[in-house]
Amino acid sequence: MYIHNLDPVLLDFGFIEIRWYSLAYIFGIVIGWYLGKKIIKNFLRSVSFKFDLKEFDDLITYLIISIIIGGRLGYVLFYNFEYYILNPVEIIKVWEGGMSFHGALIGIILGTHLFASKKNIPTFFFLDVIACVSPIGILFGRIANFINGELVGKVTEVSWGIIFPAIDMMPRHPSQLYEALLEGLILFILINTITLKRKYKVGLSSSLFLIFYGIFRIIAEQFREPDSQLGYLFGNSSMGTILSSIMVISGFVILIILKKKNEI
Repeated sequence: MYIHNLDPVLLDFGFIEIRWYSLAYIFGIVIGWYLGKKIIKNFLRSVSFKFDLKEFDDLITYLIISIIIGGRLGYVLFYNFEYYILNPVEIIKVWEGGMSFHGALIGIILGTHLFASKKNIPTFFFLDVIACVSPIGILFGRIANFINGELVGKVTEVSWGIIFPAIDMMPRHPSQLYEALLEGLILFILINTITLKRKYKVGLSSSLFLIFYGIFRIIAEQFREPDSQLGYLFGNSSMGTILSSIMVISGFVILIILKKKNEI
C-alpha cells in the first residue's frame, strides 16, 4: 500500500516557490499552443475563411485570463457560494486554491467567443482547436492534483489504494490518476483520432469534447470523494456529476443541430 508523501513544491528558493501545479498550467498551455497551431493549419484546408496563424498567440492571452477568472468564479458559484458571499475578499485569493473545471470551461467559451467575434470567424472553429489540445492540460493538471494530495478518492480495499496522510490513514482510490487517464490521455487520443482522420467540420470536435469529457468525468466521480462542504446533492450525484451531465446533453444537442444543418 503506497503512502502519499509527494511534495507539491518542486523548488523552494525562499522568496519564491515553484509548484508542480503551476508547472502543470504552464506546460499545458505551452504544449497546447504548439499543437494548436499545427491543428489550425490542418483545419484551414477545409474551410472557406482565412486566419493569420500569428494571431493565435493573442487567443492564448484570452484563454489564460478566461481560465483564471472562469475557474475561480465557477468554484465560488458551484462549490462554496455561501462561504464566499460572506467573505467576498477571499474570492481574489486564487493562490490559496479553489478552481472549477466547469467554470474554466464556461470562461473559455466566453473568452473565445469574444476573440472570434473580433476576428469575424466562427467561435466553434477556435473551440474545436481548444477541444483537441486541452486534454493535455487536463492530464498535467490531474497529475498535479495527485502530487498535491487533493481531490482524493473514496476509501477502498483495492490493492492499488493510496493513503493520503494529510486526509487520514485510510487507503483511497487514486481518482486523480483515473481522471488523468480518462479526461487527459484517452480523451486526447479519441478526439484527435476521430477529428483528424476525416475532413474537418466546424463544431464536431467541440461537441465530442463535451460528450466524452462529460462521460469520463461522471465515471471518475464514482471513485472521487465529494467536496466536503457540498457532499451529494441528489442521491449519489455530486456537483461534478451534475455539471458533467449538462456537458453531455449540450454536446449531443450541438451534434443534432449540426446534422440538421448538414454541417457534419
